[in-house]
Amino acid sequence: MTDQRFSALLVQQTGGGQAAGLAELSAGDLPDDGVLVRVTHSTLNYKDGLAVTGKGNVIRSYPMVPGIDLAGTVAESADDRFRPGEAVFATGWGLGEDRWGGYSQYERVPADYLQRPPHGLDAADIMAFGSAGFTAALCVMELERHGFPREGPIVVTGASGGVGSVAIALLAAAGHEVVASTGSANAHDYLRSLGAREIIDRSVFSEPARGPLGSRRWQGAVDTVGGATLAGLLRQMDYRSAVTAVGNAGGGRLETTVYPFILRAVGLLGVESVYTSMDERIAAWERLARVVPRDILRAMTRTISLSGVPQAAESIVEGKVRGRTVVELDG
Repeated sequence: MTDQRFSALLVQQTGGGQAAGLAELSAGDLPDDGVLVRVTHSTLNYKDGLAVTGKGNVIRSYPMVPGIDLAGTVAESADDRFRPGEAVFATGWGLGEDRWGGYSQYERVPADYLQRPPHGLDAADIMAFGSAGFTAALCVMELERHGFPREGPIVVTGASGGVGSVAIALLAAAGHEVVASTGSANAHDYLRSLGAREIIDRSVFSEPARGPLGSRRWQGAVDTVGGATLAGLLRQMDYRSAVTAVGNAGGGRLETTVYPFILRAVGLLGVESVYTSMDERIAAWERLARVVPRDILRAMTRTISLSGVPQAAESIVEGKVRGRTVVELDG
């Protein structure tokens, strides 16, 4: 690659914190190792919103190109595993946190981080899922390892967000009775279109506790909120049920008791998607490609340009973004 200039979203430290803005870069500005990828698409996850706005301790060093996901084609490669022109993508691995990420039209990515898209998914589809969809697949797989499928309702909290939306679609496709918890009154039709059989208000889990345990309502749960929501959810879990915990939008503290665990044998299963092994990544992405219908995926997705990321980042942190957001870098 010559000294061709290209656009990127660059976050730099300022006296009062940080500032994000578009910048013109060249190949010499990029990390000096890895496969050079021409990035055509990225995505906006909740963690990206925190990174761009500076409202979370996501970025580890400055300047930083945010974007924990990217997809595109190989431009240059010294690694025999990848050839120029080949479609590739990467999610997690510290991209956009301690290593420059996907909000750049070109990026160098270690070959060990790269995957080839599963059959039937192009770059836009891959980023429509992104880390959020990948995390949702890991949640469903973890529930299955804990003994699912079984009869009874599975509840998804933060249901209209990225992880929640894909989790509903995956669970419904697997034949589960899915209940969606949301605070968005205008999201009910959307959630039903994904496969939710019932919608409940999120206040069900945040109401003051009358005791350490409540009525047994849920066989399983995917919690994307954390905080008081997760604590309330644990009180309502059935015997030998399980909760996958993947989010902290409702807070990082968990104030609960041991009773759900020692009296009902509830399993609290943590799921992380940043440093997941490649074998598990491949299995999760094949699951997404095989199970989630493309019309449902595209119905939950909107597309923005790179210049629209700062405003969209504010919206996602404020809980105003529904479903998934793809960032198109060629636009």
